[in-house]
Amino acid sequence: MSAQSSKYLKFGAAIAVILISLGFLAYTGVQESKSYYVTIKELRGMGDGAYTKRLRVAGNVQPGSIKRAGTRVEFVLIENDQVLSVVYKGTEAPPDTFKDNSQALADGSFGRDGIFYAKQLQAKCASKYAPQQPGAPANGAPASQPATNMTQVTGTASQ
Repeated sequence: MSAQSSKYLKFGAAIAVILISLGFLAYTGVQESKSYYVTIKELRGMGDGAYTKRLRVAGNVQPGSIKRAGTRVEFVLIENDQVLSVVYKGTEAPPDTFKDNSQALADGSFGRDGIFYAKQLQAKCASKYAPQQPGAPANGAPASQPATNMTQVTGTASQ
């Protein structure tokens, strides 16, 4: 074997090792970041597969079930007639929209103890996105008070 072909062989082997390593890192990264969206009912029916996968579960927060201790929050999700106990342990506090009856999405894993352990939590305030009620003022003032003219509020009304 000549010195020239020996250099090409070493260079090709180094390239192959790099490409295989990058492929392995890409594959494991995708596997770790992949999560399955399931309903509470589907979660209960998954059997042992539910304990090994990263899952996302959504539902409404049961009123009165929220118990906070720093960034740890325990609550119950309700979807139709199904309930699921959730424990959120995150580095950040839950969002401000996380309240009783709000829609919440928990991302984490299901424990063998029947509790869902969330690492991420998203919440949406249902009333914030609800259509405006008939007869309610457009500027957000309570219906019992008359809506104010913007020129009066800013003080630029002309006499």
